[in-house]
Amino acid sequence: MAKKKNRPIVAVVGRPNVGKSTLFNALAGENISIVKDTPGITRDRIYADVTWLDKSFTLIDTGGIEPDSKDIILSQMREQAQIAIETADVIIFLVDVKQGLVDADAKVADMLRRSHKPVVLVVNKVDSFQKYMADVYEFYNLGIGEPHAISAVNRLGLGDMLDEVISYFKDADDEDEDDDRPRVAIVGKPNVGKSSLINKLLGENRLIVSDIAGTTRDAVDTEITRNGKEYVFIDTAGLRRKNKVKEELEHFMVVRTVGAVERADVVVLMIDALEGVTEQDAKIAGIAHDRGKAVIIAVNKWDALEKDDKTIYRVTEKVRTTLSYMPYAEIVFVSAKTGQRLEKLFDIIDIVSENHAMRVGTGVLNEIMAEAVALQQPPSDKGKRLRLYYITQVSVKPPTFVIFVNDKELMHFSYTRYIENQIRETFGFRGTPLRFIIRERSEKEK
Repeated sequence: MAKKKNRPIVAVVGRPNVGKSTLFNALAGENISIVKDTPGITRDRIYADVTWLDKSFTLIDTGGIEPDSKDIILSQMREQAQIAIETADVIIFLVDVKQGLVDADAKVADMLRRSHKPVVLVVNKVDSFQKYMADVYEFYNLGIGEPHAISAVNRLGLGDMLDEVISYFKDADDEDEDDDRPRVAIVGKPNVGKSSLINKLLGENRLIVSDIAGTTRDAVDTEITRNGKEYVFIDTAGLRRKNKVKEELEHFMVVRTVGAVERADVVVLMIDALEGVTEQDAKIAGIAHDRGKAVIIAVNKWDALEKDDKTIYRVTEKVRTTLSYMPYAEIVFVSAKTGQRLEKLFDIIDIVSENHAMRVGTGVLNEIMAEAVALQQPPSDKGKRLRLYYITQVSVKPPTFVIFVNDKELMHFSYTRYIENQIRETFGFRGTPLRFIIRERSEKEK
């Protein structure tokens, strides 16, 4: 059974209007970013899973430039490049053959070159290779290698570009497979107390701390040993950088969060008890849910909240309602300042990380399913009834199950949720999402 490897991260960097969103959508296979003709209208989904040949990776659009002037474009491109350098395994640097080589491109190319990260230089809007090839070669002057000509709109040249991108992945596959220390990312809005929490975890338990060079990235992860057990806390230092522009900050924060979450098994989402759970918290939690990570919600600054005997229920209720799509998440009330319940946080990390990697025998799963079907009859449509033949677990992190049925269309979301609840009733699986894949099988194949 497969253990989920962390997918490599590929970030796209480039000036406004060079076609980042168009490329993104062409690779993601659906219109994920909203593309309009107004510069800088790249919103919403900024990451997607892409598979090319047998390699899967997470594509991040570093977007988020609202150009007022050349200076702002340059400073924000530098910010994009910085994030790409911090979070990505491979960087796609996108330029535009029609605008030609621009000063800002050269400055950003310098930054990328100095980072020693693999950079794939991609020249977009080459609608005709005959017509534009001479202009494409001009980009050799950036000094970051061979320019790859593409047209994102017409989907020309994407295969060669992707071949080049995945050729840099081999290191990611060689990462230490036997490293089964829990990898924990502490995420949350700016100023919610992430750094105080890490410092408290480091200082309070007189832990043995050593820095591991941050794998293939510049971030440095921290090892913490508690009761003889090692944990790796993933550096989200990037999330602490102050930025003048509010909206940009949110975009860049999401990009950095995706980077940290992608490398973690367990995500601790910190929420400010005084502010309560916000829309921004829900967005960050959604990233962890989407990526199938174990989740703990740490309500911080609990010491500073005026409380009565109902407070804890009210706050829990509010968190559960706002994050209703992740009822499995564990909630813990902590104070990074006083160290309140930090020991408990470690215990919960242990529990959810075990659940995230738990395997259940096929025999037991099929017993649970048979019992569930007997208790609640599967739905039918136009006289045809759904039949569930067989269930088996195919991978962990998160635990993923395949259910074989006679007709996929009949397997409604609500019935899948019912089966999930029956499995959770038996095995708990606290703190981890479960994934279900529905496959069709005819009566004969059964």
